[in-house]
Amino acid sequence: MFTAAAVGLVVAMALALARALMGPTLYDRILSVNTFGTKTVLILAVVGFLFGRPEFLDIALAYALINFIGTIAVLKFFKYGDLGGTGS
Repeated sequence: MFTAAAVGLVVAMALALARALMGPTLYDRILSVNTFGTKTVLILAVVGFLFGRPEFLDIALAYALINFIGTIAVLKFFKYGDLGGTGS
């Protein structure tokens, strides 16, 4: 059952990667990269469960935080052109 979930996640990751490569706008590409990161978190959790390694969940949570902060930083950079400013 979890193997089928892992295969489904890999297929979803491939589709997100395809959208990132051919997305019509910058925001479509950023959204697809964020989706790819979310699917990576899910696949880490599933692989950790399949192999009986609960510490993979800690890695998945850390990666989720990095993915979220990275997405916000990239969006701020492309909107304002600066990461350090206040945006006004």
